[in-house]
Order: sequence, then C-alpha cells, then structure tokens
Amino acid sequence: MMTTKNTLLGNALASLRGGFVAAAGFSIFANVLLLVPSLYMLQVYDRVLASRSLPTLAAITLIAIGALAVLAALDAVRSRILVRLGTRLELALRRPLFDAAWRGGQGAEPLRDLASFREAVTGPGMIAVFDAPWVPVFLALAFLMHPWIGLVATGGAVVIVALALLNARLSRTASTQAAEASAEAWKIAGEARRNAEAVQALGMGAALRERWQASGRRALAGQAAASGRSGLILAASKSARFATQVVLLGTGAVLVINGQISAGMMIAASVLMGRALAPVEGVVAHWRTLAGGRAALGRLKDVLGGVGAGEDDRLVPPAPEGRLEVSNLTVAAPGADRPTLRRIAFSVAPGEILGVVGGSGAGKTSLVRVLLGLWPAAAGTVRLDGFDVAAWPRDDLGRHIGYLPQEVALFEGTVAQNIARMGAVDRDAVIAAAKKAGAHDMIQRLPAGYDTPVGESGRALSGGQRQRIGLARALFGEPALIVLDEPNAGLDAEGESSLIGALEILRAEGRTVIIVAHRAALLSACDRIAVLREGLLEVVGARDEVLGRLTGRARKPAGVAQFPRSA
Repeated sequence: MMTTKNTLLGNALASLRGGFVAAAGFSIFANVLLLVPSLYMLQVYDRVLASRSLPTLAAITLIAIGALAVLAALDAVRSRILVRLGTRLELALRRPLFDAAWRGGQGAEPLRDLASFREAVTGPGMIAVFDAPWVPVFLALAFLMHPWIGLVATGGAVVIVALALLNARLSRTASTQAAEASAEAWKIAGEARRNAEAVQALGMGAALRERWQASGRRALAGQAAASGRSGLILAASKSARFATQVVLLGTGAVLVINGQISAGMMIAASVLMGRALAPVEGVVAHWRTLAGGRAALGRLKDVLGGVGAGEDDRLVPPAPEGRLEVSNLTVAAPGADRPTLRRIAFSVAPGEILGVVGGSGAGKTSLVRVLLGLWPAAAGTVRLDGFDVAAWPRDDLGRHIGYLPQEVALFEGTVAQNIARMGAVDRDAVIAAAKKAGAHDMIQRLPAGYDTPVGESGRALSGGQRQRIGLARALFGEPALIVLDEPNAGLDAEGESSLIGALEILRAEGRTVIIVAHRAALLSACDRIAVLREGLLEVVGARDEVLGRLTGRARKPAGVAQFPRSA
C-alpha cells in the first residue's frame, strides 16, 4: 500500500494532528472526571451513611453534579472537535477525490470511501478509541482497592478484548466480500442507467437485472454474516461485562465480610469496573464502522497516494500556440504490461491538420488519450509548445484543448451550459463556438434555442445534434490544440459539410487539429496523414502522397506493398 508521506492525503491527515491532540487532551480531563461516580459512592457509603450528615451529603452531591456537568461539556467539545476534523478532511479531499475518481474511471466509490472514513473518525467508535488508553489506569486503581478486585476486573477486560479480536477476525472476510459485491452492484446499475436505450432495445434488462441481483445478494449475504457475527460477539461482550460485575460484587462482598474493604469501596469498585470496560465494549460495538473506516483509508491511499500535495501549485505554462511534438512515444493502458503504441514520433505545426488512420487495435484511441494527457506515457514525451502535457496542470491544460470523443456525452443542463463546458456561460463565446462548428442554425431551431435542456447524457437530442453540440464545445474558448475522434460519426450531409467548413476556419486561425478519421471526405481536408498499424507509426506524410500509397496498396495483392516504418 502506498505511503501517505508528501502526498495530498498525507498532508490532509497531518493537518488533523493538532485537532486529535486537542481531543486527546479533553479525553484526559474527561476520564479523570469519570472517577467522580466511584468517589461519590465511596463517600456516601463510608462517610454520609456512617455520620448520617445531610449537609455532607448535600455538599458532595453538589460537587458531583458540578463535576458531571463539566464532564458533559468536555464530551460535547470533544465530539465537536472530531466532527470539525471530519468536515475539514472531507473539504480538503473532496475536490481531488472527485478529480481522481473521474480520471481513473472509478465512479463515486472514492467519495463513498471518504464518507466512510469520516464517519469512523467522527463517530462514537473514535470516542471509545480515545478512552481505551485509560482502561489500564482504571484497572490499576482497581488493584489499589484490592488485588482480588483488580484481578476480577482485569479478567473481564481480557475476555472482552478477546471477543473484540475474535469479532475482527470473523467479520473481516465477510465485510470485505460484502463491500466488493456492493460496489459491483452499484457499477452494474450505473452502466445500465447510462446505456438504458441499448438495454431496452436489445432486451438486456433481464440479464442485467439478474447480474445486479446476484451481486446484491452476495452483498446482503456478506453484510448479514458480518452483522450476525458482530451481533453475537456484542451480546457475548455485554454478558461478559454483566457477569464480571456480578463476580466483582460477589468478590467484594466476601472482602467486606472479612473486613478487608468497606462496603463503599465494594460499590465504588463496581462503578469503576463498569467505566474501565466501557471503552473496550464501545470498540466492539462500533468495530464494523472502525474497520470499514480503516479499509476505506487504505483505498483512499491507493487513489490519492501518488497525488502530490503541491500539484495544484505547479507552474502554469503560458497559453500555447499549438505546436505539438511527439517524441519516441510508448504507451500502455493503465494496469497493462503490453504497450499499445511503440516508438511513435511526429510533430504538428499550428494551422496544420493531421489525420490519423489505422485499423482496429492499431492504437488510435491510445494515441488520443495520451495526447490529451489522460494516459501517462510509458516512455517518450508529448509536448505542447515545448511543455510536457503530463506535467501541465490538468484544469489549465483543458482550457487550451478541444476534444470531441467518438461518443459525445452531454451533461444535465442547457445547450449553452454544455458548450461552455459547464462553466460560466459567456453567451457571445458560446454563440461564436456554435457558429464556427456550424451548429448555430440547428440550435436556434431547438424549442428553447441555447436554453434548451439536453436531458441526462443529452438524451433529449438526436445523435447528430449531440455530435454538433459536442463539436461546438470542443471549439469553445479558442483552444490551441483540437483533437477530433471520428467527428463525422452520426452526422448527416449538412452536418458533415459544416464540419468541413469548421476545419477550414480552424486552419485559417492557426489551430492545431488532430483528426481520427476513416471517411475520405475528412481525410481530404487534412494537410498530412499518419497511418498506425499494430501500435507502430507506419508512415506519416503529405496527404496526397499517403492517400496515393493507401490507394495503390489497396489495388495490389496483399503483401505486395509495405510502407517503410518510421520511428
């Protein structure tokens, strides 16, 4: 597991240290005041009842009530400190976790882990953890009353601790399996929701529902097993505590009869033992929450362990002109050992349009992802105006890049908001981008024009409309580098004509454009063409020359013409 040192998560946790120290300090005073009930019982039985002094009873009662009021205030402050620490932690990590979640394709799981960890940190289980170091102190006081009282109390504590360890061992596997199955069920439900039309059209609902129910059943079974075992252990812990109190009172009675301790000391010892065992029982009662928080922290380390604390403070390069340089690039999908691209090298100047072609599995999608900084390069670099895109602050780099994916996904909101990339809507800039994309007239024909709601994932629009709005979004903000992945997919003749016109405008404006394309109409709009084959750059050159080679090879028997491979 990754260390949290010098990472965003590590710094966030370190910032809580002062608050935890303060909570521990309040715990010291709170646990000292927890001796008040025992001392009160001792004084009532040994002094008040013996002297029959009502003034003495009134005095010690007022003192005890005052001390317990202070104890309540300390407990409230301690709980408030923990709640604020949890809030501070969540505020510090929500944004980077949100970013890490969508970059890694993990959905909302890291955010749920953050909530689980915060619940563990701020809940009653953490209070029990703070009180646990005082268990030996209370047991030592029990030994001071009498060794037999100390032995009985210690024996009860050992039994409850053993039950807590047994609970951890018995519930760990079931809890882990339940968490994994629950995450799988949420993932299936999310995929079904995102692809609802395909699910309905292809009759996949029953199959997906069965997969979802199977995962849900595994999650419920794991949760039931963990809860059942925890409930059994908790019941055994309570029984052990009650039995310990009975044995202690019986032992104390024998000692009182033999004149070794007073009756007040016997009652005080019973109260003290209850206080000594309460933190241990509290840990047992909230073990699932604490264990879940610890597991969530481990997953958060995996997500954020490599995120440096100063990433948001990195130097922001100046606005680029669009000169793209790819040098000796090797790319592998995250988590994969086999590279999908090897030794790729080319450059694109501002005002130039480069078409990228290749068969399925040639590496086109991998190239797009690394050009956009979505995937890291295993070797080599991608530079925009001399700056490595991998080291460029993500939000700033995105302002200078236009991207149209194969499957355009719009967000819940209006057409204008989507074109403005869900930021503040500058209507002039939005309309300018739409006009450049040739989508302005189409948008004006919508029911509310630019204020038309697009629905979830843009389902209120047709595929061609989503494609043209996606192109306008890619052109919004005058980006220097524009990457279009199959931009004419789903477009009619009017839409494709508008796309060709947009490319001419971008060339005239000096924008750098990368197009992944198959149709000849788009390739004819390119200045140069790069051909990928099996992860290698087979050829890159002027449009007419490369198209001529492609056409010539298509007319010859397979294997006659082979392009020279450039590294």
